[in-house]
Formats: sequence, structure tokens, C-alpha cells
Amino acid sequence: MFDLRALSSETAADARPRGLLVTMRSFEGGMASASALREVFLGLRKAGRRVVVYLPSGVDTKGYFVASAADAIYAFPGASVALLGFASRGVYLKDALVKAGVVAEVLAHGKYKSAGDSLSRSSRSEPEREQVEALLDGMYGALTSAIVEGRGLTESAAKVVIDEAVYRVPEAILAKLLDASLFDDQVMAALSKGDGKEEKNYGAPAKFTQAPAYLRARRGTTLGKERGRPFIGIVRVHGGISQGGSGAFSSGAGAVEREVVAAVREARENPKVRGVLLHIDSPGGSALASARMHRELELLATEKPLVAVMANVAASGGYYVAAAAHAIVAEPVTITGSIGVIAARFAIGPILDRLGVHVDVIKRGARANLFDPVRPLEPADKAAIEREIASTYNEFVEVVARGRKMTFDEVHALAQGRVWTGADAKARGLVDVLGGFEAAMTEVTKRVGAGSDGLFAREVRGHAKDLPTLSADPSDPKGVVAGLVRDALGEWADLVPLLTSDERVLLWAPDAMGRRGR
Repeated sequence: MFDLRALSSETAADARPRGLLVTMRSFEGGMASASALREVFLGLRKAGRRVVVYLPSGVDTKGYFVASAADAIYAFPGASVALLGFASRGVYLKDALVKAGVVAEVLAHGKYKSAGDSLSRSSRSEPEREQVEALLDGMYGALTSAIVEGRGLTESAAKVVIDEAVYRVPEAILAKLLDASLFDDQVMAALSKGDGKEEKNYGAPAKFTQAPAYLRARRGTTLGKERGRPFIGIVRVHGGISQGGSGAFSSGAGAVEREVVAAVREARENPKVRGVLLHIDSPGGSALASARMHRELELLATEKPLVAVMANVAASGGYYVAAAAHAIVAEPVTITGSIGVIAARFAIGPILDRLGVHVDVIKRGARANLFDPVRPLEPADKAAIEREIASTYNEFVEVVARGRKMTFDEVHALAQGRVWTGADAKARGLVDVLGGFEAAMTEVTKRVGAGSDGLFAREVRGHAKDLPTLSADPSDPKGVVAGLVRDALGEWADLVPLLTSDERVLLWAPDAMGRRGR
């Protein structure tokens, strides 16, 4: 996305390019990424450049949401337009796990904190239904508005074309969703001749340049000038947040504490870094790792401007780290919030009984085997863990209250695990600005003040090898049970080992709607 933004910036500043042809074979991002890409296209159009999208393989809902920002949309004659809307699929494994002899015990602080529902419930809870319907309303509203603005339909007509999908290309043209049906070899010729949507014919033949070559050439004239200059540092928090180590949820995936902390320290100590953009695309994860990242970000914020920019998801632990920023920027359809805590475990005693495996425990201390996965929790055990996660929840709320300059009660009313769209979060004071990367750059350079002209953005990486590494035991029996649910839960299953560890977890479990849904 950053290279595309650079391409857009260079194209807008260069009088020679007349427009941009985008061949979009698929779109795998979330709605916030789609919204950010639309803004790039709209920015080019505002600068007087023409944007044309060609769909050689057809398009789904999110892909069409992106394409609707173009001046014209072409598609391969044999393709389809699956403009379907949005759906949230919940998978609930409680009954299946019980049949297998496994009991999932989930303790959550916040009535909307639903990350463990797939393991501990047989159906969707009413609070979860409430917040998911609100998210779907926001995304559906953004989609219909995009069709209205991009294709010139009324709102009611936009809803009708969604409800009547799927379309073959000729039908999509009749529905005003596409402008022309073209084979791959006809696209450039059509652009050279003009397609009737332009006020003037640019003439034939037009000269086409591959975007990477154009960008390299343009950057080659400025690269030397940028070397040694002050810049805005980008620190990424992408994926599930973990402490790292060698276990099932290890340093190979997501936002690893030691790597993020190292990058933050480098940004704080490097005199050439004038301000920092914290780019977050994370559903959260380890409470301890989130807290450690937040501490380093608070230290950074005392010395340099810090602006958080949220992508598709910046929820739970993702919001925890964002709370240290001087300002938070989010797309209207970003999923954020989910201020709450969860603890979960598998009790595998029933399956051992079924197999004839007998366990004998000798202990000193009433709760010496509190985390033993063989036995279910006793009421006193649950009470002890609930007190602990309540304390973690209060710390989370206090962190947000301090960062957002709100009272504890004000944050608590918005918390309890509830997720919000970026637009709803802004209306409630959890987000400052609606927009994407460009809006965040504006915010951080404004805070830099004098000398901010000409600042550019560059990713910052630290030296994680200098930080301690935490390890985990790969033979933990919980990992065996986690393997039983991977196929059923799909992408979210990567977070099951963390959720069912002994850690307290700040996590919103993404489903198809938030990530790869159509």
C-alpha cells in the first residue's frame, strides 16, 4: 500500500502521466485497506488524473468497493461480478469438544468480549449479535455510498443491485456496475481511443509505462536527496501480539513484543526520526506483551510526536498500544475498541477418563495445579482467576482513560469488550481523525511543527537480538487440543494457542467479515 501511495504522489506531482490503469485480479484485504485504496484513487482523480480499473478475473464485494472509486471499470467478457454484501460466520465448537472429551473454560471480563465464544458456546450470544450487526451496518453503508458516488445510482438502486447479484459481465454493464466488456489485449487500445467518458480524446496510440519502472525512475531523482535527511518513522504492529519464543504462538507470526519494542526504542533514540506513525493492523493478543509495548510507546511520546494509524483491525491489544499516541487515525470501517480481557483453558480430563488414563496429583498449596489442563476449574479457582482478569481489565481501562483524557467511567461505558467501526469510535472519543495514511502523516507533521516541510516516511527497525526472548514448552498438552480446532476455525485458529495459554489475553477474534470475507 505504501508503494501505491508513493506512485499516486509521484503521478499527481508529474504533469506527464494522464492517468493510471489498474489491473485488479483479486483483493484479499479487509474493508479498511479497501477504503484506503479507494482514497488513493480518489486523490488521483482530484489531481486531474484518470483512473481505470480492469477486472480480468471478475470481482467480489470488497474488490468492487475499491473499483467503484475509478472513472471507468472494465472486465473480461467471461467474468462475474459477485457484489454480495457482507456476512459474519460464527463457528461454535462447544458440543463437538464435549463429544471429544474436552471442556473449554472461558472467563471474560466484559459482556461483549466474545473471543472465546467459539470454544465455549453452542451459538452466538445476544451481545455478540448486537455488535456484529452494528459492524455489518457500517460496512454495508460504506458499500452502498461508494456505489452511489462512483456509479451514479440512487441509494435504493444500489441496494437492489447488491441483492440481485451475482452478475455476468453483460448483466453488470446493464446494471451500470461496469462500463465495458474487454479482453486483455483490448484494454490499452480502448484507452488510447477513448471510451466516451472523457471530454477529450487523448489520441492514439497512448504511451503506457509500467508502474514499478516509473516509480523507480522518479525515486531515483530523489533518493540521494533523502539520504541523511530527517524523516517520519513507521513502526508496524501487524498480526496477533505475542511475547515471542519457541511455542505455538512464537516469534514467527504477528507482532512480537521484542521486535516492536526494539523498533520503538530505535525511533526514540534516532535523532533523524522527527515523529512516529504507529501503523496497527492487529486483533490484539498477549496482555503482557501489549502492556510492554505500550510502556515503550509512552516513553517515545514524551519526546516525539506519535500518531497511531489503524488499518483493518486495531482492537483489544491493538487498541491498548494505540492509546499511547497523541492522536489516533482510523478508516470509517476500521474495526477497533474491544477493551476487555479474556482467559481460557482446555480441560482434557473427560477424554483421559474415556481412554482409561488415570491421573494422581500430589500438591502443596491449594492452587498448586491451578493451570493443570487435566481437571476442570473449581468455583474457588474461577473466582481467583476472575479477580485477576478484573484487575487486568481495570488497568486496560485506566491506560485508555489516561491516553484519551477521559474518566474511568467514560471509558468503561464504551469498553466491556465492545468493538466499534472507526466512524462509531470517533463519535465516542476513541478515535480523533477519520482517514488513512495521508491523514496520519498530516497529523504527525502538524505536531512536528517547524521543519516538517519535506519530511518523508520510512519504516524503523530495531535490534531485537539485544532483548530477552521468552520461551514456551511445545509439548504442552493444550497444543494437542488446539490442533483439533484449527480446520474448523480457519484463520482465527492461529490465535487459539495464545488464547488457551496461561496468559491473560486482550483479543478480538477476527472472522471472515473482518479479514478475508467476500
